[in-house]
Amino acid sequence: MTEKKKEKVSLPLFGLPRLSRFLAPYGGRIAFMVFLGLVSSLIDAIFPLFHRYSLDHFVADRTLEGLPVFIGLYLAILIFYCIINFKTMYDAGRVEMSVNRDLRNAAFDHLQTLSFSYFNQNSVGYIHARVVSDTGKIGEAVSWRMMDCVWNGSYILFAVFVMLLTNLRLALFVLALLAVATVIIWLFQSKLVVQNRRIREMNSTITGDINEGITGARSIKVLSIEDRMQREFQTDTEKMRRYSVRAARTSALLISTVTFMSSAALAIVLTAGGQMTRDGVLLIGTLSVFLSYAVGMVEPLQFILQNISAFIAIQVNIERFTRLLAEPADVADTPEVIEKYGDSFAPKRENWEEIHGDVEFRDVTFRYPDGEENVLEHFSLKVPHGQNIAIVGETGAGKSTLVNLVCRFYEPTEGQVLIDGRDVRERSQLWLHSHLGYVLQTPHLFSGTVRENLRYGKPQATDEEICEALRLVSADGVVERLGEGSLMRGLDAEVGEGGSQLSTGEKQLLSFARALLADPKLLILDEATSSIDTLTEKAIQNAISVVTKGRTSFVVAHRLSTITGADMILVVKDGKIIERGTHAQLLRARGYYYMLYTRQYEEALVG
Repeated sequence: MTEKKKEKVSLPLFGLPRLSRFLAPYGGRIAFMVFLGLVSSLIDAIFPLFHRYSLDHFVADRTLEGLPVFIGLYLAILIFYCIINFKTMYDAGRVEMSVNRDLRNAAFDHLQTLSFSYFNQNSVGYIHARVVSDTGKIGEAVSWRMMDCVWNGSYILFAVFVMLLTNLRLALFVLALLAVATVIIWLFQSKLVVQNRRIREMNSTITGDINEGITGARSIKVLSIEDRMQREFQTDTEKMRRYSVRAARTSALLISTVTFMSSAALAIVLTAGGQMTRDGVLLIGTLSVFLSYAVGMVEPLQFILQNISAFIAIQVNIERFTRLLAEPADVADTPEVIEKYGDSFAPKRENWEEIHGDVEFRDVTFRYPDGEENVLEHFSLKVPHGQNIAIVGETGAGKSTLVNLVCRFYEPTEGQVLIDGRDVRERSQLWLHSHLGYVLQTPHLFSGTVRENLRYGKPQATDEEICEALRLVSADGVVERLGEGSLMRGLDAEVGEGGSQLSTGEKQLLSFARALLADPKLLILDEATSSIDTLTEKAIQNAISVVTKGRTSFVVAHRLSTITGADMILVVKDGKIIERGTHAQLLRARGYYYMLYTRQYEEALVG
């Protein structure tokens, strides 16, 4: 699998306009948050003025006149300040969670519409990061980070305005120091962004190492490469340590610099303001205002620069997310088909025709989207309703190509695939997939109970129907074991994440029962018996011979002994169909199929 290439990002306003349809529903709440943030920062900027009044009036003049009114007003503003801060934080949390939900829903919904090829070309980790990590960072940016910038930025502006009105000379001293602090903090912050990016990259590498060490534990032990895996892991963790130490050093220097700049601002104000106070130019209360602003503005400045760096980095997250939503499906229904049959989320089942099960390949040429050579060329085949078509060949020969076209996971490069005489593109994908039973080579079960998993095939299925399907594929013993001897108790047993409570063969049997329960008109078995032991295989072959009657079935098989009764066998080599016929006809021809069959037969005798 490959991942998408990184592209240059140059988006206005940190890329936020590209998220307008997700932010618009919360525009009023965001605007109110901004207003409350401005009010909160204004109150923060006003508090030092209260301190000035108390020093100049109550302390300097040695009087308590007006103290109750002063205390009452101060407490009222303080209570109001706490209320609006609570409201701002509450709304920011709601916006973050709501935007996260909408972004993730949109991403997940779009993934459901993408073609099989997309998941074939992109790793699970890449897709997972787009849906979870990128959306989380975007949600955080439009709520908390935005509010941090609003509050800290407006606080600095209000504080500067008050200082300029109060004493221009002292204000210019503080502003000069603020300009120097801006440059120094920005340099540190830029370096810290680069270092943290390296740490995140190494963290992803280490996560991959751990995942590989767990999922590949058996192979590691069989190959006796524990020492090599240990060395690679220790190398990566050592890199992580070095990068983290460098980032910690830079962060420590940044914090020390901020502390120094605050102390420097305090020293400048104390020195200059002290002289002015001694000379009677400045009141002691006014000096306290400047002291509060001088110390209190450096840290907000740091937060602003930190959030600007974060917004710049978030451009990449926005670009990757919007690119996912813009990803076109290789296989898509036309507007006319959607108008008549609906789509996957709003099907118009009342317009769906019944399916009979005739399948035809009419002069089909096919090349995979990322391929350069044709896999099929001018291939034609008629499969009447009820026939069993087997597709055989060595591993990697391209046996799944035909069933991928039947299932419309891919579409022909040229020619047509017809179901009941009509091009599959003339009906919706959901219509076709609703009539398909598909058992994969690698079985997958969803977290939940046995009953819940089987009802994915038929949501309204009764327990009696479920039990009958289990018996038909000899899976009732598996469920009875889970239920400690009781089939009904076993239906309520949890299968674990991905079916972790079951062996591969047991998961395959349940997947087979799930497909049969749906009573499909088209049945696809993609090497469905490859993960089942010989004893179980004999039992399931009897079930297959029963359930394929009356259904059009395509069986991709590695074990040739399982398809000797097929109505037609297609032999695939190097992506091409080189032979076709019944088992007897192909043996008489003594061609490639004969060679494969006799080799497997001899291996079975030796085994």
